[in-house]
Amino acid sequence: MAPRIKITEDMIVSAAVEVVRQNGYESVNARKVAARLRCSTQPVMYHFSTMDSLKKAAYAETDRMHTEYLMNLPADQNPVLGIGLNYIRFAVEEPQLFRFLFQSGYAKENNLMEMIGSEELEPVLDVMQEELGMDREGTREIFLIVALFAHGYASIIANNALEYDEELIAEHLERAWNGAVLAYAKEKTE
Repeated sequence: MAPRIKITEDMIVSAAVEVVRQNGYESVNARKVAARLRCSTQPVMYHFSTMDSLKKAAYAETDRMHTEYLMNLPADQNPVLGIGLNYIRFAVEEPQLFRFLFQSGYAKENNLMEMIGSEELEPVLDVMQEELGMDREGTREIFLIVALFAHGYASIIANNALEYDEELIAEHLERAWNGAVLAYAKEKTE
């Protein structure tokens, strides 16, 4: 008799992320996750006594994946614009995961200012701050403007309300970036 495969918590979380990727976060349940793992629901319920706890774990993994995706930048590209474009591309390539991250209510942050102050954003702000050569306050302010712009595009695209045109979006994102940098510089000189 073949040994039984031990179903780990990580395997369950990965399976839940795949369920979200294929069918949306609303469809995560013990049966669907167990079916992906080809096991009974018992291991799923052993590790996660509620579906909400499983969704929170899947959310954290999706957030980690998203950050990794954002930071995968070509060496010759302005990192801020690259991060913005990657943010939008993620919505194009992974609309269900994007909706899970930003439209499900599972985010730890309750508003944009909490998000900008979150620990998860620090690697993004580090790259931006190095590119800008300015203080953290200015970096956060410019990030806010570019992030709102990129999030608007990404949300509309993820919800199938706009066709993705990378060249046009890159041009608009660069204008938003340049405008934010100029506005901040002007504000500092006044």
